Amino acid sequence: MLCDRLLAAGHHLVEKVIVPDDIYQIRAVASRWIADQAVQAVITTGGTGVTGRDGTPEAIQPLLDKEIQGFGEVFRMVSYQEIKTSAIQSRALAGVANGTYLFCLPGSTAACRTGWDALIQDQLDVRHTPCNLAQLMPRLRE
Repeated sequence: MLCDRLLAAGHHLVEKVIVPDDIYQIRAVASRWIADQAVQAVITTGGTGVTGRDGTPEAIQPLLDKEIQGFGEVFRMVSYQEIKTSAIQSRALAGVANGTYLFCLPGSTAACRTGWDALIQDQLDVRHTPCNLAQLMPRLRE
């Protein structure tokens, strides 16, 4: 599983870490990043399927203060246009933890591109209308 942390305003990648398929190691890395007030968004890739090794949602979900349920729903809807019924195998997830956005994407290059291009990029861009997640960042820790 790959974890990226970035500063959303300029989509500046700060750190990239490859973590074994172990929910506690994934959770430890994500916890460190969400505790860092400078980190605005974390993107994980991999581990969102249904096999025994796929545990990213189980690692991340307990950390979330709020889940953004529409993210997984829209990700699967967009994926369906590309890969048809195989989209049901994705457990893509997003939410907010300690004022930090977390996005969990499948591990394939195509799925990562879909997640970034179709959802995350616009939502982390304050210029995207009619609304976006970036404009809410100052209010996440209220």
